[in-house]
Amino acid sequence: MSPGPDGDAPPPGHLGTLYWARSAAGSAPRLHREGRRFESGRAHVRLADVMTTLDAWFPPDLAEPWDSVGLAFGDPDAEIGSVLVAVDPTAAIGREAIDRGVDLLLTHHPLWLSGVTGLRGAKGRLAQGLIRAGVALFNAHTNADRAHPGVNGALADALGLQDSTPLESHARTWLRLTVYVPGRERDRLVDALAAAGAGTIGDYDRCAYATTSSGTFRPRPGADPHIGRVDRVEHVTEDRLEMVLPVRSRAAVAAALLAVHPYEEPAYDFCEVQRIEPDIGLGRVGRVSEQTLAEFAATVATALPRTAAGVRFAGDPDARIRTVAVVGGSGGSELAAASRVADVLVTADLKHHTVDEHRAEGGCAVVDVAHWASEWPWCGQTADRLAALGLRTYVSDQVTDPWSGHRGGTG
Repeated sequence: MSPGPDGDAPPPGHLGTLYWARSAAGSAPRLHREGRRFESGRAHVRLADVMTTLDAWFPPDLAEPWDSVGLAFGDPDAEIGSVLVAVDPTAAIGREAIDRGVDLLLTHHPLWLSGVTGLRGAKGRLAQGLIRAGVALFNAHTNADRAHPGVNGALADALGLQDSTPLESHARTWLRLTVYVPGRERDRLVDALAAAGAGTIGDYDRCAYATTSSGTFRPRPGADPHIGRVDRVEHVTEDRLEMVLPVRSRAAVAAALLAVHPYEEPAYDFCEVQRIEPDIGLGRVGRVSEQTLAEFAATVATALPRTAAGVRFAGDPDARIRTVAVVGGSGGSELAAASRVADVLVTADLKHHTVDEHRAEGGCAVVDVAHWASEWPWCGQTADRLAALGLRTYVSDQVTDPWSGHRGGTG
C-alpha cells in the first residue's frame, strides 16, 4: 500500500485508547512568549463532548484505513477548559502543553500509527509525561486532510486562493435503509428513524422517500400478527420507505425501527451506497491574481512560517500563474491531478526523480515547502473554532520541522 497524504507508511495495526482517572478540576493555562492565545474562554466541558465536536468537524471515516485518529489517551468524562493545538506531538510540544497547564493537546499527526504494548522510548516518555500532568492527547490526521474546513482549506486560505474546491472529490460510504410499513404508521416511523440518525442530508433532516404498493404474507403458527390471521394469506397496502444514514448510525437506527414498527417481523434491509460529498476531498484548487511563478513562490514564503529549508520551486520563473492547487503534507501522488486543473501545485516532501519526471512530461509547476509549514495554518483555524465554544485555546509557534539549518543554494 502506498503512503498516505502525509507520506506515512501504512502500519499493520491500529492504536487502542488509554484512559486515566483524574479530577475534573484542571489548572489554568499560563501565557508564554511562544505561541498565540485565542479568545479567552470560561467554559469547562467534558472531553467526550469536545471529542464529539472534533469528530463532527473531522469525521473519522474520512481517514485512511491505515491511519490512527482520535483519542490516544485521556479520560472522556474529565472536564476540560483549555487546549493547545500543534502539528506534531513531539517532546517539546508536550513540555509546552504541560507548562501551559492545558487539559488537551490536539495535534494533526498521531503519536503512534501502529499498536503499542508498552510506553517505551521517546514516545513512551512523552505519553507518560502528559498522562502524569493530566493532559489528554487527541489527533485529526488524514480525516482533517479531507474535511472542510480542514488542513487543505486552511492552507488555501493562507495563500489567498479564491473560490477553492477539492482537488480530488471523495466518495463516502453511506447506508440506505428500505423498510415496508403501513401508510398510517409511516410518519411515526420516520420520526423515530430520524431521531436515531437517519434521513439527514446536508442542512436537511427527516429526509425520506415513500412509494405505496401492495404486500403479501402468511402468518405461520406461533406468530402474533399485527394484521391478519395465522395460516391465512394476507394482502395489504404498504409504503416502501427509504432513508439514508451514516454507517455509524446503523445499530441505533435498527433499534429504533424494531422498537416503533407495528409488525412483529418487519421487512427491512440496509444497502451500502456511495455519495460524493460536496466540498469534501483531498487538496484544494482555486484562483489567484495573475503573477509569475517566482512572484507566487515569494507569496508562499511570506504566507507560511519560516523553516530552515525555505521554499523552492520547479518551473520557469516567468511562467504565468492563475490557478493554484494545494496539498498539505506529502502531495507527490497528486501531481497528475494538479496538472489537469492548475498552473502550479503547492505541497511538501517532493523527491528529485518525481519532480524531474513530472516536469519532463509537461506537468504543472511545483512549489515545495516544509511538511510542517504546509499544515501549520490548520492549527490556527481549528483553535479559532474551539475558542468559539468557550475554550481557552493556544497555537504552538514551535517549529517542529526536523530540519534545523540550511546553507548554500542558488535561488
